[in-house]
Amino acid sequence: MITFLAGICILIFGYFFWSKVAEKIFGPDDRKTPALKNPDAVERVPLSRRRNMLIQLLNIAGMGPIVGVVLGMKFGPVVFLILPIGNVIGGAIHDYYVGMISARNNGSDMTGLVGKFLGRTSGAIFLVLVILSLLLLVTTFTNIPANFILLLLPFGPAVLVCAVVGIFVYYIISTIFPIDKVVGRIYPVFGVALILVTALLCFAYIPFASSIPDLVLTPAGITEAFSAHPGGQPIVPMLFITIACGILSGFHATQSPITSRTITSEREGRRVFYGMMVAEGIIAMIWAAGASIIFTLRPEMLASANGNAIIFEILDLVFPTFLIVLAILVLIILAITSGDTALRVMRTSVAGHFGFDQSTMRKRILLALPLVAAITLLLLWSNLIPTGYAVLWNYFSWFNQVIASFALMTATVYLISKGKPFWITMIPGAGILFVVISFILWSSPAHLAGVPFGIGMPLEMSYPVSGALTAAVYFFLVRQGRKLRADTAFSADEE
Repeated sequence: MITFLAGICILIFGYFFWSKVAEKIFGPDDRKTPALKNPDAVERVPLSRRRNMLIQLLNIAGMGPIVGVVLGMKFGPVVFLILPIGNVIGGAIHDYYVGMISARNNGSDMTGLVGKFLGRTSGAIFLVLVILSLLLLVTTFTNIPANFILLLLPFGPAVLVCAVVGIFVYYIISTIFPIDKVVGRIYPVFGVALILVTALLCFAYIPFASSIPDLVLTPAGITEAFSAHPGGQPIVPMLFITIACGILSGFHATQSPITSRTITSEREGRRVFYGMMVAEGIIAMIWAAGASIIFTLRPEMLASANGNAIIFEILDLVFPTFLIVLAILVLIILAITSGDTALRVMRTSVAGHFGFDQSTMRKRILLALPLVAAITLLLLWSNLIPTGYAVLWNYFSWFNQVIASFALMTATVYLISKGKPFWITMIPGAGILFVVISFILWSSPAHLAGVPFGIGMPLEMSYPVSGALTAAVYFFLVRQGRKLRADTAFSADEE
């Protein structure tokens, strides 16, 4: 329990201290934001700070920080420290700088920022990664809430089909309507529901507090902590892939620009971007505590690879039936509020990269149609193939962290080009790039069940190779930033 509370304190301290360091380095000022400077009544629409905070929280807090973290707790109580530290110096920094750099560039999507700071070719590659990743995410986050609905209404396959169709139709509506007409109105309500269930969970854990294990701070205890996973998975890279959304998630890089277009002051950024990532970290920690209780009281659950099953065990242990239903409804909401904005980002990213006008409903529908067709095919395939969901999630998890790597590389080049301290984004950026490379070098069907890709290199060999490649990438990033800094026309941009 002490380790858990220490982690919560790290998150709170990080918000009140480290976020101010990040803010000081970036230097928000009184310039007009995209919503005020270039309003378009579709994407760049001024919204209140409170509404922006709740929209940002729902945008980033999907099922990832819950499903991922309950599986991640198989690594043991060391997660209670790695998660908040990674959140404060990695994930929240990632979200803050992506959101603020986007605001300085007229609310540009991450694809546009990558193209601007890393080069047009990198931007095109990144666009492909984002589209592939979000196609997988929308498909997955259509199936997950549909299966939750089937749990509440167990009337057979017909209910599942109706749920899938209904959720997907909502995604399409949310994507083509202006941001303030659907997302801006219902997300604040959903955000309050999320906060309510999270608070209820905290109170419900009190009788089980003694079952939340602590990290043993001895040489033997620390050694054991880094080899606690029952399947023998290494903390690096697997923990950072499994609980990405609580520590550092590339999906957030696709979502933060949505809110950067609706804030009315750059000074809101610390609360909206950094603060909501810390809030997600607290939510993840609370679900992690629940998983640790389950693994202590029902150790047979450690063998389960089904995150949803572990979630249901937590709810069944601590909640009466009516609160279980409420919690499942909130889980459905979390999945849906990731899927709808993911489809929106695909549309705006493609439009921004190719210069497609999106000012009218007809043009937004035309651009959304091929994306809808692709997702429909993926939905059919994933529901007809027994292992379809697992394959989709494996690919998304890796794509997600590649996107985070690109986002922090872009932020680092941005800071160098502006002559500002860049270590604040370079450290987490190099860390997640190391994780991404080491995962691909090490993972293979022989090393990790269910992973259909990877080189299969021995873990001990993958680390030095990953370190060398990461150092090489950041050497060129520093050169790129200094080159842009020397370009007078470029360095004067945004000023």
